[in-house]
Amino acid sequence: MPRPRKQRRCQQYMGDTIYKPRSIPMTELEVITIDLSDLEAMRLCDLDGLDQEEAGHRIGVSRGTVQRMLKRGRASVVEALLTSKALLIDKGEHCEDLHTGR
Repeated sequence: MPRPRKQRRCQQYMGDTIYKPRSIPMTELEVITIDLSDLEAMRLCDLDGLDQEEAGHRIGVSRGTVQRMLKRGRASVVEALLTSKALLIDKGEHCEDLHTGR
């Protein structure tokens, strides 16, 4: 039996949760899901310019976990863009808000 997932600290996300290609109805699209924690790792490393060690400290996971999150998140985004699929951001139950702790 695998270990339970560690709680992760993510910045509150108030944006859209679905991004899709224009002019294709949602009912005709395949959906790719990205975890909010993967998006948070991409935000910290790619947008804010933090290294994986510092990002891991902020999220509350190891550097190796951040590396896996980045790989998974980037692959999801690229697949959605290149194959005209919808991208669903899943807030999940393993991400607590950095500011409120919930």
